[in-house]
Amino acid sequence: MGLALQHGVAIGAHPSLPDLQGFGRRTMQVTEDEVYQMTLYQAGAVRAFADAAGGRLHHLKAHGALYNMAVKDAALSRGLVSAVKALGDEVQIYVLAGSIMETLAREAGLVVRCEVFADRRYMPDGTLAPRQRPDALITDEAESVAQVLRMVGEGSLVAIDGTVVKVQADTVCIHGDKPTAVPFVQALRRALAGASVQVLPA
Repeated sequence: MGLALQHGVAIGAHPSLPDLQGFGRRTMQVTEDEVYQMTLYQAGAVRAFADAAGGRLHHLKAHGALYNMAVKDAALSRGLVSAVKALGDEVQIYVLAGSIMETLAREAGLVVRCEVFADRRYMPDGTLAPRQRPDALITDEAESVAQVLRMVGEGSLVAIDGTVVKVQADTVCIHGDKPTAVPFVQALRRALAGASVQVLPA
């Protein structure tokens, strides 16, 4: 928390399914109310640490399987949206651009930021390619940068089958649990600066 505040990094909560062994990336059967409770519990803990450090909880984004399930399931999205609404204090919600999660969050009057992914490939319906697919992850730095520049600059991406999908890019996700994460971020920052795109905590 201290380093985030020192460097002007917005503090966010990344609530997950209770799947410690699978790092929250395995699907589980959960209800709308269970999603609400687990999201409020986890985000509340992050908020307490942020408050103690003299900061504030800025945003919330569901993690892993919970995220991927909710972008296609209205009930799970409602659980997330209700939790963010209960948190109050203008906590933002990060959503997959064009998803039911975005629609419900806007209807609830939340501050919504549409998210795109630098290191993931997309399906023709605008959802992320399942991690079980061998081509789900982008490991080439140049391809990743090109995808982000297109999403930010043109508002579109090219899906796995060549379909052009319209997207809104307010925030970009790069997964930190891989050895190439830091070089990816550095290359992306250089490319965005070269394209006169300013990176800010929203």
